[in-house]
Amino acid sequence: MLIDFILLFLFAGVPYYVFFEKTKILGKEKIFFLSVLLVLLGIILNNVFPHTTSMPFVIVALISSLFALYKADKTNNLYKLSYYILFFNAPMLLMFERKESTLYGVSLLVTLVGIFLIGKYYERNYGSANYQSVTGMTLVTPYAALILTIYLTALALYPPFPNALMFLNGILKSDINTIWYVSVVIVFFGNFLIAARMMAKTVFGKPNTNIHYIDLSSKDRIVHGILLFILFVLSILGLKELLL
Repeated sequence: MLIDFILLFLFAGVPYYVFFEKTKILGKEKIFFLSVLLVLLGIILNNVFPHTTSMPFVIVALISSLFALYKADKTNNLYKLSYYILFFNAPMLLMFERKESTLYGVSLLVTLVGIFLIGKYYERNYGSANYQSVTGMTLVTPYAALILTIYLTALALYPPFPNALMFLNGILKSDINTIWYVSVVIVFFGNFLIAARMMAKTVFGKPNTNIHYIDLSSKDRIVHGILLFILFVLSILGLKELLL
């Protein structure tokens, strides 16, 4: 029972970000870093003390997940979006078996770190991490558009990206019940809709004539190249897990 409570908190099943957002004790960037750290601690704890999470805790995580989905739909800030999506996926981190939860959690974290870094690129070049006014990236910043599209496609759970493979592998190896079905449907379509909405608003469309567009620097491309390579390795690992 104690492990259930701890994992519910560490896997973002409890929306502690509300406290930090309202009190402004931590900024958006630091909330994201804190969230990543706590999820990593949860992954380690889950591997040290493997167990099956009780359904009441999964239900609490699912309710919190729906709230995070609502928050993600209302924001156009990439920093906030990153940790909202992390919270939104909390039920899967609790419900999947230990190995599948670990792999999905790591794959999700790598993807969200990439989106967070795109937010840093936005803030550095356009004044903030808000993406709503930065439209038509494909036509004017092809490198940034391509890399962001890859992250969003992975987030939307499209194969052969690792998020989709880990998600599918987690489904195949989980115990099935009503809450399980509901959680899977909500998380799958929620990830897809948020990613598709963002892609439509910033990657495609006409460029904003009021903005001076600047593509990713060489240093940025190297950093994102490393993250994409990690996603590629995770894809191979995910495919291997499915075929076993």
